[in-house]
Amino acid sequence: MLLRLLRTYLRPYRRPLGLVIVLQLIQVAAGLYLPSLNADIIDRGVATGNTGYITSTGMVMLGVALVQILCSVGAVCYGARTAMGFGRDLRSAIFHQVGAFSARELNGFGAPSLITRNTNDVQQVQMLVLMSCTMLVSAPIMCFGGVVMAIRQDVTLSWLLVVSMPVLIGSIFLIVRSMVPEFRLMQTRIDTINRILREQITGIRVVRAFVREPFETERFSGANAAVTASAIRVGRLQALMFPTVMLVVNASSVAVLWFGGHLISDGRMQIGSLTAFLSYLMQIMMAVMMATFMAILVPRAAVCAERVVEVLDTESSVVPPAEPVTSVTGRGNLELRDVEFCYPGAADPVLKNISFTATAGQRTAIIGSTGAGKSTLVGLIPRLFDATAGSVRVNGVDVKDLDPDLLCGLIGLVPQRPYLFSGTVASNLRYGNPQAGDEQLWQALDVAQAADFVQAMPDGLESVISQGGTNVSGGQRQRLAIARALVRQPELYLFDDSFSALDLATDARLRRALAPLTADATVIIVAQRVSTIIDADQIIVLDNGEIVGLGTHTELLDSCPTYAEIVDSQFSEREAA
Repeated sequence: MLLRLLRTYLRPYRRPLGLVIVLQLIQVAAGLYLPSLNADIIDRGVATGNTGYITSTGMVMLGVALVQILCSVGAVCYGARTAMGFGRDLRSAIFHQVGAFSARELNGFGAPSLITRNTNDVQQVQMLVLMSCTMLVSAPIMCFGGVVMAIRQDVTLSWLLVVSMPVLIGSIFLIVRSMVPEFRLMQTRIDTINRILREQITGIRVVRAFVREPFETERFSGANAAVTASAIRVGRLQALMFPTVMLVVNASSVAVLWFGGHLISDGRMQIGSLTAFLSYLMQIMMAVMMATFMAILVPRAAVCAERVVEVLDTESSVVPPAEPVTSVTGRGNLELRDVEFCYPGAADPVLKNISFTATAGQRTAIIGSTGAGKSTLVGLIPRLFDATAGSVRVNGVDVKDLDPDLLCGLIGLVPQRPYLFSGTVASNLRYGNPQAGDEQLWQALDVAQAADFVQAMPDGLESVISQGGTNVSGGQRQRLAIARALVRQPELYLFDDSFSALDLATDARLRRALAPLTADATVIIVAQRVSTIIDADQIIVLDNGEIVGLGTHTELLDSCPTYAEIVDSQFSEREAA
């Protein structure tokens, strides 16, 4: 998964990567050339007392060192830009992929996990790219070049490389193999702690209302301790890696000095050659140490890449049409034909045999007990998820064949849980219609019975709204969400239990004000209160996912026992009549 991800998203950066490789090659070659020059200074300058040779060779060493520095800086610069661009592209790809998900995929992953994958997981892979450009590219070049140059200095001592390298690589491999499952477990536990923290911050009022701070503290501590335990196990393995590398490096250095000293005493090797061989050995080991550092990053990056690719490979269950219909005739006419919806793996469908028609200028209400499938039914119309059987038609065209932008442009949805974005009142109201003027905003607020409290705010339309609308009450949040839909002026209004937080008087005023504004549109109202839908043109009664009644309030009182039971539970006999 990691290699596939890198191949896909590093393809646009082939030129910078090629330049990084060239610069790293030059700087490593310069670094490998320096010990040879140093050996020549010792053998031909210091040993013979030739000051001129020492000076000239030293100037060459300074020039080589300057080239090495410039190439190293250039490689780091281009490598960093490549890594940052890679991270930007990958985050953008995840964002657009998640934006295309239906409610089914979003619920499957969960918001905390998606946030972690788009931040922490991408950052781990991005860090691997950065370190690869600055270290991993130079490590094999340095290792191979160091071996060649060391053999050139003395073949006799080269057997030490044959012994030390396999020992070092084998030790690192065993440690890295133990780290992979720990990194995978750590990322899963980071998801868990992110989810718990998100729940606690969002539901802080509930926690305090039920005095559950000790329980939530213990729950967070448990998740935190689990992450800590995983991190400690990984840290212990990481801590074992560098001492292992240094043990092999130092043992190899001692062996070089021991056997090299004997060669010098026998006259088969010069001091400068031993010094250069030792320098090359250290460079080889340094390359292995850099590879070791990369070996620490690779397992975690591989796990993170799997999680990122899982998101990118997940196809939305709501598939855009291959040849979308881009224009329709009509005015928001809605028709459902034998619609059925079943969640994956569920034994029974949530909705079955749903058929009805709603036309422009008609108010259609949907009522039923909790869990009857009302919100699911409304979610099928804007394709938050697709019906598993039957068809949902808007203006005579199946919603699966409509262009998604066209479909969304026809619909004004007020969800069961209204959500406001951080910004201002005006920016939230213009969310569906960026060109709306202030006069249009105030008109929508007036109809939604929200103008009074917006006028009372310090800055009116420019008053600040916090994320989720937490600085306004539930009823105010609902009315602002209704006003947002009204500003859009759609052909089809979907009010999913959008009046539940309003008192009866405000509810009545709002419905009266809505009537003239939505006279030419199709209106679907999901409600729990009979008073909200009592004057609807047709009322659909749902029970266990099926339509058990369809008609006006008066007709259903006589023909639908389920509706009569709902009415009896909310009204006295005189009020019901």
